[in-house]
Amino acid sequence: MINKLKEFMSNQVNESAPKKMKKDKKSENELALQLELETAQAELEESKDKYIRLFAEFDNYKKRSIKERFELMKTAAQETIVSLLPILDDFDRAKKSSENGGEIFSEGVHLVYNKLFAALEHKGLKPMNSTGVAFDPEWHEAITDIPAPTEDMKGKVIDTVEKGYVLHDKIIRHAKVVVGK
Repeated sequence: MINKLKEFMSNQVNESAPKKMKKDKKSENELALQLELETAQAELEESKDKYIRLFAEFDNYKKRSIKERFELMKTAAQETIVSLLPILDDFDRAKKSSENGGEIFSEGVHLVYNKLFAALEHKGLKPMNSTGVAFDPEWHEAITDIPAPTEDMKGKVIDTVEKGYVLHDKIIRHAKVVVGK
């Protein structure tokens, strides 16, 4: 009876050993597959991160190039406008001369001046109003300073020798002024 029991037990151990080996091989395969899955997921996350960064970088590039192009278009005519400023100065001097009893500023010349000035204003040109305002070295270029006629004119612009101009909020010519001290 004991022999039969020993024989039965040895058969049981021999039968369960291949099952256990099969189980160990299956768990090894599962571990290998799990490791492979985790590696693939990590690579996918890394690729997604690179893609998102690259997309954001490209989007920033597009925005920057659009902004640069817009700025270029805004100031493209700056050289031409700057070259026309002496002509506007001549017109202003002629108008002042006619107002002070000099030669008569004809209506036709007045119309031409207004058209030229309106066209330049349409392109973004604005004259600076300097006389009577506080002197600001960012906006004005002091030619000279003279004693102020009144106390409240100290540190302010007494006279504008040459008008300053702004093109789309950018100074293209500083006003040349006389300052009261």
